[in-house]
Amino acid sequence: MAEVAAGGWHSLCVSETGDIYIWGWNESGQLALPTRGLAEDRETVAGEATALREDGSEVKGPAGTEDGAAAPFIAVQPFPALLDLPLGSDAVTASCGSRHTAVVTRKYGQLGHQDTTSWDQPRRVEYFVDKQLQVTAVRCGPWNTYVYAVEQKS
Repeated sequence: MAEVAAGGWHSLCVSETGDIYIWGWNESGQLALPTRGLAEDRETVAGEATALREDGSEVKGPAGTEDGAAAPFIAVQPFPALLDLPLGSDAVTASCGSRHTAVVTRKYGQLGHQDTTSWDQPRRVEYFVDKQLQVTAVRCGPWNTYVYAVEQKS
C-alpha cells in the first residue's frame, strides 16, 4: 500500500498500482457503496437514481439494480473492500473527512460530486475538467475538502 487515510468513521488505502480499498461506516455513502438512507432520499426527491456508465456518461432510472430489484445496502464494511472507480481510473492519492471521501485519479484528476446532493457512488467533479485544471492533491477535513489544482499543460 502506498497511502492510508482515515476519516471520522471510515478509512481507505491506495495501492501502488492505483487500487482503492475502503472499510468502515457507510451511513453517508462515504465508502461509495449503496446506503439505504440516500436511496430513500433520492426516491423521495426525484423518483429515480443516477449512476455513471463505463464511458463517464450519466444514466438515470428507478432506484435499485438494472433488473428493478432493490439494491443491496451496506451500513458497515468491516474489512477492506476493493472499490471500482468509474471509467477504469487508477487512484493517485485520497483523503477522508468525517462523512466524505475524495480521490485524485490518474486518468481524470478527480472524483467527487458536482452539487450539494449526497451520493453513495463515485462521481467526477466536472468543474476541474471544464476549467482545464489538473488536481494534484486533495485533503479532507472534518466537514470540508481542500483541492490543489494547476492549469493543464498543453
